[in-house]
Amino acid sequence: MSDNKTILVTNALPYSNGPIHLGHMLEHIQSDIYVRFNRAIGNKVFYVCGDDCHGTPVMIKANSLGITPEQMIEITSKDHDEDLKGFLVKYDNYYRTHSKENEEISAYMYNKAKENGYILTKTISQLFDPEKNMFLPDRFVKGTCPKCGAKDQYGDNCEVCGATYSPTELKDAYSVISGAKPVLKDSLHYFFDLPKAKDFLHEYIKNSGCIQSEMANKLEEWFEQGLKPWDISRDAPYFGFKIPGTEDKYFYVWMDAPIGYFASLKNLCEKTGDNFDDFVKEGSDVKMVHFIGKDILYFHSLFWPATLKAAQLRLPDNIFVHGYVTVNGAKMSKSKGTFIKAKTFLKFLKPETLRYYFASKMNSSAVDIDLSLDDFMAKVNSDIVGKVVNLASRTAGFIAKRFDSKLSDKPNNKELLDKAASIKDSVIKSYSERNYADAIRTIMALADEANRYIDAMAPWVIAKEEGKDELLQAVCSDGINLFRALITYLSPVLPEVAKNAEEFLNSTLSFDSLATPLCNHSINKFKPLFTRIEKTQIDAMIECSKEDLKEAKKAEQKVENKTSEYEPLADQITIDDFAKVDLRVGTIIEAQEVAEAKKLLKLTVDIGFEKRQVFAGIKQAYTDVNSLIGRKVVLVANLKPRQMKFGLSEGMVTAAGPGASEVYLLSVDSGAKNGDRIH
Repeated sequence: MSDNKTILVTNALPYSNGPIHLGHMLEHIQSDIYVRFNRAIGNKVFYVCGDDCHGTPVMIKANSLGITPEQMIEITSKDHDEDLKGFLVKYDNYYRTHSKENEEISAYMYNKAKENGYILTKTISQLFDPEKNMFLPDRFVKGTCPKCGAKDQYGDNCEVCGATYSPTELKDAYSVISGAKPVLKDSLHYFFDLPKAKDFLHEYIKNSGCIQSEMANKLEEWFEQGLKPWDISRDAPYFGFKIPGTEDKYFYVWMDAPIGYFASLKNLCEKTGDNFDDFVKEGSDVKMVHFIGKDILYFHSLFWPATLKAAQLRLPDNIFVHGYVTVNGAKMSKSKGTFIKAKTFLKFLKPETLRYYFASKMNSSAVDIDLSLDDFMAKVNSDIVGKVVNLASRTAGFIAKRFDSKLSDKPNNKELLDKAASIKDSVIKSYSERNYADAIRTIMALADEANRYIDAMAPWVIAKEEGKDELLQAVCSDGINLFRALITYLSPVLPEVAKNAEEFLNSTLSFDSLATPLCNHSINKFKPLFTRIEKTQIDAMIECSKEDLKEAKKAEQKVENKTSEYEPLADQITIDDFAKVDLRVGTIIEAQEVAEAKKLLKLTVDIGFEKRQVFAGIKQAYTDVNSLIGRKVVLVANLKPRQMKFGLSEGMVTAAGPGASEVYLLSVDSGAKNGDRIH
């Protein structure tokens, strides 16, 4: 059953620069199921994660928000932790890379690597922002693609033609941060000598079994191209840890990010009293497994093992790589509302719906998983509600009403109950190999058979027949015991349902006890354990995701306005385009607050030949509505009327400013008359 192993399980660290979405949740759910399963079969598991906090993007975003990076990562870390707990992902320790533990371990590993001859230095030329006085990472340089001529492409690759290049090859390059033209500047950088670790890495990846074969084959391409020294330093200003022995050099974020696994573990060990060194020393008996996405394969399978080897620390036993999440057969799309944040999903749907659907699709390969929303709804409703929970709901009532909530003293269909126990080894094998989809198929095949049995026996018919009480009790008890087996097998996937099932069954769920059915045993009153997904919930989630996009764009605009003093110009238009907009001079003759709206005022604007009703979002800027009466304004007069909750809006008054209380109505000289067109 179990060798009682001790396992350290880690999950790729969410970056502190943004929210968690369903693409992230695939990995966290996969690792959480693995952890819960291993604990269910008797293994001791240490499950750690945390936020990846360092790097230029975090520093720049925090600056644009007017807060320190430390304040921003504090906010983000709490937000991420809440999202993960919302999906029932239960880490023993959720920490962060910006910590004293990580700084200590990073310095130790660097010094050991240096001592063992793995650290090199070299002067390189990089693009430098002369206004912000900082070196620019590739993604913070934009310009015209040198291959196809597409404008506004990043400094490392073109999203139009797919070409890769050096940022120095961009035409008309500019800094994303300030808009200034970058200049080349020399700087001394520190490198990890990856070629020195080539033979060790090749042997480790090919023959240790640490990684899936298709991923090992993918990595073979890197060896064929030839490994190059890895730049592990960045120049000030940079949010991160200083490299020991330097004044203005910092560890590149990917140097200390995976070390964050050890930092989180060390922080946990300080709380539990476990010996941290027993986990990380060479020859450790603890099995260490990482769950990662294929987008960070290179860092985890080459850089991370190489730095561990150079520091004379233990290596990962497994690096489990998964694919991406698509929605409805396509890449997650913000405009379509299929780029779904964890928080948005949880507003409308239970976390275990996604846990179950992902589990039903997951295997040990790195193939992408498609969240087909129609299939998602159908599968959850059919399997969890229709096959598993329904098995208990349609038998528990008879036990409660007719037999004082007590199960029979012996089964009616021992053969089927024995079969329910006999699939345990198959389910365990599938879970242990991360072939969750196989486990789900095996469990659901049992659910189908259990439901066919109850359908055939028809306890609702037996209940009406004289002298059949013993049979009724036995058949319904079989249904309860079959439900118990199903929910036990599904407990790593559906932990909350399993917890509530234990309350109903008045018994602890255990893989070891499945061979012994509950007999002559009292159960508690059955309460609904799950509800169906309705199409309206999914539709509402998609619409909410679209609103998330709008809010994100507003936030990004505010960031841009803080980063650059002025909002960027819109795309060019022709005189014909401008002529389509009919701007008229008008005078506000009435102004009223809209009680139900936080931002709107109801205005009546006289444009000479008629009066227009307009709802304007200026309430926070103009708290004294009477001050608006008599004010000349510029009205967009040919804007299509919009029916709002509060009435019909027949135009738009023009204003300047970033919004909220900083809104300033545009006006005209006193000689302009109501109804005059603005040219």
